[in-house]
Amino acid sequence: MTEPHPAAPKLRLGTRNSPLAMAQAVETRARLCAAHGWTEDAIELVPVLASGDKVLDRPLSEIGGKALWTKELDQWLGEGRIDLAVHSAKDVETIRPDAFHFAAFLPRADRRDCLVGAASIAAIPHGAVVGTSAPRRASQLLNLRPDCTVVTFRGNVATRLAKLQAGEADVTFLAAAGLERLGQSEVGAPLGSDEWIPAAAQGVIAIECRADDAETTALLAAIDHAPTRAELEAERALLAQLGGTCHSPVAVLCETEGDMLAMRAALFSPDGAERIEGTARLAPGDHAPVVALAADLLARATPGIAPHFRAAG
Repeated sequence: MTEPHPAAPKLRLGTRNSPLAMAQAVETRARLCAAHGWTEDAIELVPVLASGDKVLDRPLSEIGGKALWTKELDQWLGEGRIDLAVHSAKDVETIRPDAFHFAAFLPRADRRDCLVGAASIAAIPHGAVVGTSAPRRASQLLNLRPDCTVVTFRGNVATRLAKLQAGEADVTFLAAAGLERLGQSEVGAPLGSDEWIPAAAQGVIAIECRADDAETTALLAAIDHAPTRAELEAERALLAQLGGTCHSPVAVLCETEGDMLAMRAALFSPDGAERIEGTARLAPGDHAPVVALAADLLARATPGIAPHFRAAG
């Protein structure tokens, strides 16, 4: 076996042990090794069973929210059992512990949702049962198709596809990026952002390390993708300003247009009956327009929307 490059540290990369999370960890390791001229064995993959993977019969919002995806990795990172952790950025809670920081974002993949079981939103059969546990997907679907019924659908990609095949629902949603990373890009019909707005941070792999770990931070800087970071930080800034939780039905899309960013966001009532939308243009790193957009959305929030965001207080 080829020995690691003499300058290569032995890094322990923590990841959830789902097939998609492991694929993201493998991609992260490959990019780090390529950037620094290391061999693969310079980075050890350390899988963990996350709390969010243990309970699959209830929505995350009922059992602890997005922190259930990061709890164990945070603990291991804080204890020094791993040196860095890889996440699906959209599954990371908006407010993170000060002890950690995002040291790198990999280039953003396809940010769209895919509809599985129908060719388009309009093609979903009347009165269909739609499986999803995401408040954004449920409310956005009901806004466009109030005739549909939503049922809770949780689990990894294979589990949800199996539930669909078993007839537990007529259609469901999966992230296009996740399908691509699993080699299943032929599954489902991608939904264009003109009709369907994705989740904040969708399609992005985020890598965290301890905030005081200057050595690992410097190593990760080599694979940090600046345009993706600018989009992600803007989207997460909007979520922070809205004061939402895992119960909050919010969709946001920030795209690079030349040297500027274009943001579009929508808030929904859980039943989909109410929807408000807004846009902003900003320079990378300038979040003043994001703050203004959040304030505008909160000011216009309807009675069905306001209780799920900061406007309630």
